[in-house]
Amino acid sequence: MSIYIGIGGWNFEPWRGTFYPDGLSQKKELDYASRKLTSIEINSTYYGAQKPETFAKWRDETPDGFVFCVKGSRYTTNRRVLAEAGESIEKFITSGVTELKDKLGPINWQFMATKKFDAEDFEAFLKLLPASYDGVSLRHAVEVRSQTFQTPEFIDMARHYKVAVVNAFDEDFPQIGDQTADFAYLRLLGTEENEPVGYAQAALDEWSGRLKAIENGTVPDDIACVGERNRHETGAKTRDVFAYVISGDKVKNPHAAMALIEKIK
Repeated sequence: MSIYIGIGGWNFEPWRGTFYPDGLSQKKELDYASRKLTSIEINSTYYGAQKPETFAKWRDETPDGFVFCVKGSRYTTNRRVLAEAGESIEKFITSGVTELKDKLGPINWQFMATKKFDAEDFEAFLKLLPASYDGVSLRHAVEVRSQTFQTPEFIDMARHYKVAVVNAFDEDFPQIGDQTADFAYLRLLGTEENEPVGYAQAALDEWSGRLKAIENGTVPDDIACVGERNRHETGAKTRDVFAYVISGDKVKNPHAAMALIEKIK
């Protein structure tokens, strides 16, 4: 598997009876969701630390082949000087995330829209991101929300440090479709209440086509890029793709993700 599709988190009361079967214990929600989806983005790590035993528990509750994305701590990214984030990054990486072992996907370092591109300071931050810890390889992605990042200098920097740029759709975020790592990270934010599964079938067809194209090394024409559209860095044309259906009509998100998984098959 190289295309992973899922949702943000798994504990959401309106999903009980709509996605989760009536009467399902909350303790079994991750077990259930991980067998309907192929990945989940863990949001709770953005707001506070989790225990190593918790990560190990999540690992053991999910099937082989399932992958988590983990949001980096807001205390790391929401700071004026990113070059001073070293201690915070270390604290997060050593908090237990590597207990997910082979189920650890990318770490998403999300920045606020007020964070503008400062080349020297942002490169200092990228230099602090470790390639591995405790025998587990680490992949990093940055989710930037200021248009000041729509510059070739940022793209070249991300590519040099093999860090992916998160692409968020259907919201007023800068569109940066450039592929700068051996994996891609997309957040789909446009599910609608009036659609049975959140997206119309035509939209699901379009998204499955986009994800397959990105997997195969190209960026579709309707995704804006800052630099060269189909540049390959690693020599390999294929890449892992992580896509999360988030925001929009949140009640429909699991259904949209499952429908998209079916389209990809």
